[in-house]
Amino acid sequence: MEENKYEIHYDEDADFLEIYFGEPSSSVVEEIEPDIFVRRDEKTGEVKSLEIFGFRKRGERILRETLKKINLRMPLNLSFE
Repeated sequence: MEENKYEIHYDEDADFLEIYFGEPSSSVVEEIEPDIFVRRDEKTGEVKSLEIFGFRKRGERILRETLKKINLRMPLNLSFE
């Protein structure tokens, strides 16, 4: 995976955050905590996306903790208006 290539999508109405890493590929999904899903490439195990339901109510902390848990780093500077 290219470490700096990612896309972030947030659906405010659904309070759903999804971050895509690298190029799409066939993948499997694992729920690592309630309402937090990791999608991994089925051949390499590389993380392809992270999905968090109820993101805003949990805050930035949940994203930082989840990224650490799946061993990914990315710059974060979030603000909720």
